[in-house]
Amino acid sequence: MPTPVPPIERSDAAAAARAARPDGWWREAVVYQIYPRSFADSDGDGIGDLRGIVGRLDHLHRLGVDVVWLSPVYRSPQDDNGYDISDYQDIDPLFGTLADMDELIAGLHARGMKIMMDLVVNHTSDEHPWFTQSRDALSPRSDWYIWRPVREGFEPGEPGGEPTNWRSAFSGPAWQYDQQRGEYYLHLFSVKQPDLNWENPEVRRAIHAMMRWWVDRGVDGFRMDVINFISKRYPLADGPTAPGQALSFDGAAFIDGPRMDEFLQEMHRAVMEGENLITVGETPGVTVELASNYSNPDNHEIAMVFQFEHVGLDEMPGRGKWALKPLDLRDLKRNLARWQNGLEGRGWNSLYWNNHDQPRIVSRWGDDSPEFRVVSAKTLGTVLHLLKGTPYIYQGEELGMTNAHFASIGQYQDIEVRNHYREAMSLGADEADLLRSYAVKGRDNARTPVQWDDSDNAGFTTGVPWLAVNPNHREINAVRALADPDSVFHHYRRLIDLRHTHPVVRDGVFDLLAPDDPQVFAYTRTLGATTLLVLANMSSITAEVPAELPDTTGEVLLATHGRALGSTLAPWESRVIRLG
Repeated sequence: MPTPVPPIERSDAAAAARAARPDGWWREAVVYQIYPRSFADSDGDGIGDLRGIVGRLDHLHRLGVDVVWLSPVYRSPQDDNGYDISDYQDIDPLFGTLADMDELIAGLHARGMKIMMDLVVNHTSDEHPWFTQSRDALSPRSDWYIWRPVREGFEPGEPGGEPTNWRSAFSGPAWQYDQQRGEYYLHLFSVKQPDLNWENPEVRRAIHAMMRWWVDRGVDGFRMDVINFISKRYPLADGPTAPGQALSFDGAAFIDGPRMDEFLQEMHRAVMEGENLITVGETPGVTVELASNYSNPDNHEIAMVFQFEHVGLDEMPGRGKWALKPLDLRDLKRNLARWQNGLEGRGWNSLYWNNHDQPRIVSRWGDDSPEFRVVSAKTLGTVLHLLKGTPYIYQGEELGMTNAHFASIGQYQDIEVRNHYREAMSLGADEADLLRSYAVKGRDNARTPVQWDDSDNAGFTTGVPWLAVNPNHREINAVRALADPDSVFHHYRRLIDLRHTHPVVRDGVFDLLAPDDPQVFAYTRTLGATTLLVLANMSSITAEVPAELPDTTGEVLLATHGRALGSTLAPWESRVIRLG
């Protein structure tokens, strides 16, 4: 059972945090995501922790970020690395204590930064007391989760007896039979992550109370894990996905359900009203229209969403994330432009290349060779950070960290890869093809420890790291990056400074230029009489400056290859120019 935690009253520190959140402050902010188990280990057990983060706050302050998004540190059996929560109001001993958490919050606030907690409330761990009580059909919490009887004509636990044909995101059926209850429970992710029943108002009230408890502790906002899964479509029914196929998010019965607006508006009234919190919803399958609805301030729901369209452009349509195809830059430009234009004046974009679920962008869409790693990392950063929206930096991105390039299944720790490998191999998949896909897009690529220095474990731990450190930490590390004024780190620092000092970066209107050019990404941002031109060669070969661009003379605010602009762009060359 979790340790009982007494309620806390709003502290002076929490009141001060609220006072430091003016209306819309997050529109000019830059967010830095920390995946705690891979950031910094203070006690030598090989797993990152809160005290390790506290010890590295000056690195974040030097970078200039405004907000730290902390992936889950709550009590958890760690089936899905903390996204399976057994107690929302305590810290897992792997990561430290509530006192450590309070010190982290205070340390961030003292440096002028804010903190955003990961909120995982579509599901809990199966070891959460709510679920253990729900397994008793006579418990007051019997309907806090989604239970259904066996399909008619089948025996309990028999294949095909699941209440619907839904598939889990982590492979296999989305239903698990529970012997004690005598029914199936829904788990859209791991079998140890049962879905909460948001139709029950007591569930919602308990979640709101927990969120207020964290706000009163000084937290400045929430990143909401798969939040658009919370409203299912009832009655639950078979979907178009056939058994044996991967889960499809397109038109599924649990995406953006009919009560989403109601649930988010209720949460806003109960938790966010008057607090000016930063809130971002992870929303797989969301459309531009839905995103503009969720993030429209007039609707009082959330500040912005994470959409997934752009990170699916290197997948074969309809075949899932592991069926890879080369990225066509023209597709990426059109997609990002559609989101920029679609939310203009109606909602707000979140901007990201990387996170704990995505591979390293410099290996995925850049060029991580020694010749081009630094310049491609810089240019990818420039293209993203000059868009309209709130940029997100994932730990190590500012160092130009690369994919792990694992070569065997035994090197992976991620439940998604391990489950997919087991199921795919049982269906006759080619192992070499699977390993190629995992090496490109596996989540462990983002989860190798942060490379602080060139010591044996990259300065991450004095013990054995939970996931192997990338061998290239001898060349790619924070010590070397900070000492080099031309590093990826200092380029990101300058990008952040542009956002803080030039209102056009925050508020300017986006216009895509040369949409059909296969190598060059060019666009303008305009606010009043000020126009910025972003010009980037997104390839490892020389590119011609598109003839249809406007006059490119002006003040160069940031560049990868010097200030002079000719008729060609070097591989991965980019510039930000104030025109006129």
